[in-house]
Amino acid sequence: MAARKKTPEKKPAATPAKPRAPRRPPDVDGLSFEAAGALAAGLHRDPFSLLGPHRLDDGAVVVRALRHGAEKIEVVVPESGAVLAALAPLFVDGLFSGRIDGFDPATPYRLRLTFPGGYREEVEDPYRFGALLGELDLHLLGEGTHLRSYEKMGAHPVDVGGIAGTRFAVWAPNAARVSVVGDFNAWDGRRHVMRLHPGVGIWEIFIPGVGRGTAYKYEIIAADGRLMPLKADPYAFRAEHPPATASLVHGLPAYEWSDAEWLAGRERRAALNAPVSIYEVHLGSWRRKAEEGGRFLTYRELADELVSYAVEMGFTHIELMPVTEFPFDGSWGYQTIGLFAATSRFGTPEDFAFFVDACHRAGIGVLLDWVPGHFPTDAHGLAQFDGTHLYEHADPRQGFHQDWNTLIYNYGRSEVRNFLLASALFWMEQFHLDGLRVDAVASMLYLDYSRKEGEWVPNRFGGRENLEAIDFLKRMNELVYAQAPGAMSVAEESTAWPGVSRPTYLGGLGFGYKWNMGWMHDTLSFMSKAPVHRRWHHNEMTFGLIYAFSENFILPLSHDEVVHGKGSLLDKMPGDAWQKFANLRAYYAFMWTHPGKKLLFMGGEFAQGREWNHDAALEWELLAIDWHAGVQRAVRDLNHLYRTLPALHEHDCDGAGFEWIEGNDQENSVYAWVRRGSSAAGEVLVVSNFTPVPRPKYRVGVPLSGGWREVFNSDAAVYCGSNIGNPGVTVAEPVASHGRAQSLILSLPPLATLILVKES
Repeated sequence: MAARKKTPEKKPAATPAKPRAPRRPPDVDGLSFEAAGALAAGLHRDPFSLLGPHRLDDGAVVVRALRHGAEKIEVVVPESGAVLAALAPLFVDGLFSGRIDGFDPATPYRLRLTFPGGYREEVEDPYRFGALLGELDLHLLGEGTHLRSYEKMGAHPVDVGGIAGTRFAVWAPNAARVSVVGDFNAWDGRRHVMRLHPGVGIWEIFIPGVGRGTAYKYEIIAADGRLMPLKADPYAFRAEHPPATASLVHGLPAYEWSDAEWLAGRERRAALNAPVSIYEVHLGSWRRKAEEGGRFLTYRELADELVSYAVEMGFTHIELMPVTEFPFDGSWGYQTIGLFAATSRFGTPEDFAFFVDACHRAGIGVLLDWVPGHFPTDAHGLAQFDGTHLYEHADPRQGFHQDWNTLIYNYGRSEVRNFLLASALFWMEQFHLDGLRVDAVASMLYLDYSRKEGEWVPNRFGGRENLEAIDFLKRMNELVYAQAPGAMSVAEESTAWPGVSRPTYLGGLGFGYKWNMGWMHDTLSFMSKAPVHRRWHHNEMTFGLIYAFSENFILPLSHDEVVHGKGSLLDKMPGDAWQKFANLRAYYAFMWTHPGKKLLFMGGEFAQGREWNHDAALEWELLAIDWHAGVQRAVRDLNHLYRTLPALHEHDCDGAGFEWIEGNDQENSVYAWVRRGSSAAGEVLVVSNFTPVPRPKYRVGVPLSGGWREVFNSDAAVYCGSNIGNPGVTVAEPVASHGRAQSLILSLPPLATLILVKES
C-alpha cells in the first residue's frame, strides 16, 4: 500500500510592507521644499519674500538666488568683485542660498553666475530692490483716481541707487503670478516674477540692465492655473512694428518742444467763433514712397510734406485717424491695442512729437481719433487679460460688439475708467495734441446699440442708456478742458442724443463739437439725385437749418463716406464728367458757406476718382488733369475765404449768423442765404443753383443796398467751369424781392454756387 503524502502545512500570508513615505527635506533657513519648488517653477506668488537678501530670526542674513542652469552662484562686491559668499545649491535646479555674517540687507551686491563649461556672468539681483510704487500712488491707482497713471504704470527706464534699469508695473488683480519676459531673460517666465501689491492688484518689478528698445511682454498665470497668451503692456509707450506684437521699453517721450507760442494762443483757434477747417488723414495712405517699394512716409517726412500741403490748402487742423498702436492695418486704427503708444509704422514717439511740433510751428492744429468705445480680441491684447474679464464686461450682452467683433470696456469699473481717462490726458500732455475726436459715441451711449430684443441688459432703472459710459464721457470732457487749455473734444455721435456739445454743468455730455451726421446724409442724398429729380428732394438741403444750432456742429465728409462700396465723393455726383465735377464744386461751396465747422477727408479736395483704399496712396497723379486740379484750387480758395471772411465763421454755431433769402425755389433748385459776422458791413450772400440750367436774370433780395462783389464762383474758368458769372460789382436795385426792399439781378451759372460780399 502506497504511503500517503503529507499535505504541506500552509504558511500564513506575508503582510505586505507598508510603503515608506519619502523623506521630506528639512527647511533651510526658513525656506521649505514646497516653496523652493514653487520658486523654481515660477509659480510662487510672492518671490520677493524669499529671494534676495533677508534677515532671519537669529539675526543672520541669508541671500537666495534663482537661475536655472547655473552650477555656481556667488555674492560679490560690485566694485572690486570680491566674493562675499558662495551660495549653496538647494533642492531644485538653479536655486541657491547662503548666509552672510555681518551683512546689511541694504548693501548693494551683484551675483556672479557660473554655468557649465566655465562661462561666467555677473548680474544685478532684481530681488534685492524694494518696492518703487509709493503708498499714495497705490492708493490713487486702487481707487481709480490717479489722473496720470501712465507715469507709474507700464515700463519706465529709471535709475535706482545708481543702477540703470527699467521699472515695470501692470494691473492684473486676479492673476496667480505675473512675470516680465523678453530677450533679456530668454522669454523665461520663471526668472522675473513680479511683486504683487495685493490691495490694488498691481504687480511691479525693477529689472536692472534693461533699457530702451528692449522687447518685452507679460507672462500671466490665471488664478485657475491657466498659462495665458503672452500679453502686451496696456501702458506700453512703444511697440514692435506689426505684425510683431511685443511692447518695447521706452518711457515717456523725450522731446524738446518749440510750440509755446502756439499753445498760448490755441484757445482762440478752437473757439466757436473761430474758423475750423479740418483735413482728415490716414497717414498710411495719404502718400507713399513709390520709388522705395511703396513704403509708408515717416512721421518726420510727413512733418515736411503733409504739413506744408495742409498749409497751402488753407486747412486749420489735421485730424489723424487713429495712430494709437493697432495690430491690423485693415481696421484703419479703430481696433487699437496700445492706447499710450504712437504706432511704430511711422517712427518713434519722438518722431511723432516732431510731427505735432511741426504742425504747430506752421499754424496747424492736430486732432486725434481716439477710440474708448471698444477694443479687439487679439490674444496679446486686453481680452481676458489676467484670465478674467478684467477690462471688458463678462456678459457678452454688455461686453461684445456684434458689428465689429470687438469687446466693450467696463466703464463701471474704476480702474478701467482711470486707464481710459489717463490715455486721454496722455495725448494732450505728452504730445501737445489739440483735441480728441471720440469715435462711435452712439455705441457707447446706448445699451441696445445694434442689438435686438433680448440681446442687451437694461440699466438699473430699466432704460437703454449706458449710465456708466455717460458718466465716463462727461468726466473725460471735463478733464480735457480743465487739464489742456485750448484743446477741444469732438463727438462722432449719429443720434439725436440731446446736449452732446453742451457743458456738463448744464446737463450735457461736455464735448466741444459734434459731427453733424444728419446734414451729411441728407445733403449727399440730394446731390446724388439727377438734377431733374432734385425738386422732389429740395428740403434735404434745407432741413439741416432746423436744428443747425442745437449743437456745436462740424460738417463732416469723412472717410466713412468713401469706403465699403460707397465710391468716392466724385462718384456720388450724377451726370457726365463735366456735371460730376461741377456738382462737386458747387456742393463744396455750399458746405463751406453753411453754418458749422468743416471736415474733409483726404483725396476729396482734388476729387479722388476711386474709393479710398487704405493699402495704397491717394491718386495724386490725377492733379495732372485740369478738372481735378480745378477742384483742388476751389477747396483752397474756399478755405481762404472761410478764414478771412468773419461772416463765414463767427456765428457757425448760433443763429445770429444765418438768414434764408430763398429756401423754397424747388422748381429751379436754387437756394440763397446770407451769412453775417459781428459787423453788418461784412455780410456775405450765397446763391446755389443745383441744376445744369444757367439762369441769366435771377433776382435775389438782399438785406443791404449798394454794391455786391462776387468773390467766389464754383463755375469760374480757373476751376474748369463754364465761366458764367457776375464780374465786377453788382449794385442792388430798390426793387422788392424775397421780402427785402433791395434786390440784385444775378447770372446763376449751371450747377454752381456763388459767394458775394457787400462792398464797404
